[in-house]
Amino acid sequence: MLDIIINVLIAFLFGSILLGFHRKVMARVQLRPGPPIIQQFLHSLKFFFKETTFPKTASMPFYISIVCILCAIWITAVIIGPVSKGSLLLMFAVYAVYKIVEHNAGSSSGSPYGKMSCVRAVFSASSELPLFAIIFIIYLQVGSMNISDIIAYQNIHGSLIWQLPLVAIVLFILILSKSPYSPFGITKGKDVISGYETEHFGLLRGYIMFSESVSWYIFSWLFLTIFFGDLSILLYIVGMLAISFLTGLINATTPILNPNHSVVSQISIALVGIVGSLLLMFIF
Repeated sequence: MLDIIINVLIAFLFGSILLGFHRKVMARVQLRPGPPIIQQFLHSLKFFFKETTFPKTASMPFYISIVCILCAIWITAVIIGPVSKGSLLLMFAVYAVYKIVEHNAGSSSGSPYGKMSCVRAVFSASSELPLFAIIFIIYLQVGSMNISDIIAYQNIHGSLIWQLPLVAIVLFILILSKSPYSPFGITKGKDVISGYETEHFGLLRGYIMFSESVSWYIFSWLFLTIFFGDLSILLYIVGMLAISFLTGLINATTPILNPNHSVVSQISIALVGIVGSLLLMFIF
């Protein structure tokens, strides 16, 4: 239990710093000073101590429970991932549940912006569905879906980033879509204010920001572990900073796509990556 608590705290603290660094990169690219790197962490703490208000249109107690479920999802991901290095299939199952929660979180407040985000979450899920095929490709290459077995395979045969580069690109696009101000971030586009988060205040918003920090840490950890193996603490830090820097650079220089373009772009990239990876595997 202590190991789980420590890993969750690390995921929250370092995930907050990574998101703060991501935001700082975007600001610098756009010639702005930007907030301090610890701003995400400070915001998270601030909301935990602010008054919690509830919209008259909220579906109680669903409005509250959906946020608690969101936290539970990413704590579960920490247990499956960094703590136990369990099944990759379970990690993607956790992500699938997250997409369901994202959809329902938008409808729980009764806000028109939340409802619009709720509809866009369905579009987002449809565009990310082909990405699940990368699990099958990794299984074909490694012969297992356990993260520990993937690490062991790389210790013998080398990093998967060189063997499955197109799969790495597909997973990176998924990570990019989850980053703040992503060109694929249609569920939180400026036209829907903050999407499903718009009507969550106080303690509930703090829980959401906690989940965002933990999820960003998990996405980065999963990418590095799958394609580079079990790295040292220093290399994990460097790798996570590199992912945050690259996504921040891309997001600062690209506009947010409309829902249709976002879906078509993600599906096209996923199909090219999956088909290309299968062809390369059979050729070589």
